[in-house]
Amino acid sequence: MAVLENLEPREVFSFFEEISSIPRGSGNVSRISNYLVKFAEQRGLEYYQDELKNVIIIKEATQGYEYAQPVILQGHMDMVAVKKPDCNMDLKMEGLRLGVDGDLIYAENTSLGGDDGIAIAYALALLDSDSIPHPRLEVVITVDEEVGMEGAREIDLSMLHGTRMVNLDSEEEGIFTVGCAGGVRVDFQFSGKTEEVKGSLLKLKIGGLQGGHSGAEIHKERGNSNQIFGRILEEITKGYPARLMEVKGGLADNAIPRETTAKILVAEEYGSDGRQISYRKDAIAELLKSLYQTIKDELAVRDPDFFMEWSYEDQVTDTALNPADTRRAALFLCALPNGVQAMSPDIPGLVETSLNFGILRSKRVLGEGYLGITISVRSSVESEKAALVRRLHAIGKLAGVPCKIRGEYPGWKYRAKSPLRDRMIRLYEEMYGTQPEVVAIHAGLECGLFMSKIPELDCVSIGPNMQNIHTTEETLSISSTERVWVYLLDLLASMKD
Repeated sequence: MAVLENLEPREVFSFFEEISSIPRGSGNVSRISNYLVKFAEQRGLEYYQDELKNVIIIKEATQGYEYAQPVILQGHMDMVAVKKPDCNMDLKMEGLRLGVDGDLIYAENTSLGGDDGIAIAYALALLDSDSIPHPRLEVVITVDEEVGMEGAREIDLSMLHGTRMVNLDSEEEGIFTVGCAGGVRVDFQFSGKTEEVKGSLLKLKIGGLQGGHSGAEIHKERGNSNQIFGRILEEITKGYPARLMEVKGGLADNAIPRETTAKILVAEEYGSDGRQISYRKDAIAELLKSLYQTIKDELAVRDPDFFMEWSYEDQVTDTALNPADTRRAALFLCALPNGVQAMSPDIPGLVETSLNFGILRSKRVLGEGYLGITISVRSSVESEKAALVRRLHAIGKLAGVPCKIRGEYPGWKYRAKSPLRDRMIRLYEEMYGTQPEVVAIHAGLECGLFMSKIPELDCVSIGPNMQNIHTTEETLSISSTERVWVYLLDLLASMKD
């Protein structure tokens, strides 16, 4: 039974609910892409679908707008698909379970995908209508924006006629985004030798952190569970020959990690009768208690629900990184920078350069142990971005850990002259009696890549109010969605020239 069927605007929420039933996490976009193609086919609309599954749908101008400049509407079809630790849903196969709480839409135990499902819903509602006046609409829905903007990087836009674009990938109503940072992903692969050992198995869990979008909320300096783990492992290995067995932290490179779990083997001595005669685990437990209280105090304001849990299992025999390589891994993890690196000297409160230690994974194969690490780097200054990447490369080089660079995308430079921005500001003032806030942001948008393909492109990014995107607490405001829809309709109606 439809959960959103009585919400206004019905046409928008109907499509939002429909696409929410289709799994569309980054890298898993075939079904949503094919859905968009089928939508266009059923309505006789011109469309293009490329090998990456990007989709472009074109609808000709309505009567009276035949000579108006086309308008590009743009968003992305993928979402950051995350779930709560105790949720058993398979987000690669199952759709979302939507719910309504007052003015907010949420998804049960998972992220909502309002970023950027609402862009698809707005676009489909416009394309589906026979009564909404508009110029030629060129709707561009890209893939895998959340994991490096690969779709926007590779898409062919040669069939487009428009040079003005409304990007629908912002999360605050009344804020017009006109510039953003560029970014890049840095992947490390640490390798070391494993050995079999008998001892106490320490099971460690770091959690209770708020997380959040690494572009929009990095300035809040919330705890990063992967960084905290590196700090703890360094303290343990400084005094004890511990062996790292497993670790798993973070869900996406552009989401601040909220939880990291690990298994660490602590070698113990046993007598001829099998009884344990060395109790390193007790000393490590005392160390963990002290570290927990220290970190808890540090995060008391920024992350008050932070917790550490640990337990032991005695007389375990298994393979793990040897002590020397565990120590090397600990030093490497501890050395990695994280968070805000520089604030903008020109725009108060704007983060200029940052990085997020987003993903940490381990595996063991045939006597070797590996750690996979992914870091998202952002900066509105290209030279600062490059310098930070060189710093990471240097840290890896010193530690003997190779790195690869991928998913680089340019920033979106502010345009001094923007007729589209002027029109949108003027319309907003007429409708609401107040000026919108015009900003540049630290989070990444695809507009910079589009401008590299269409140099004369004039674009502005807008969207309804969303909170806690990329997390299981993500919400979308119903009333804000309606107001932005009404504004979008009036904007298109005003574009006869």
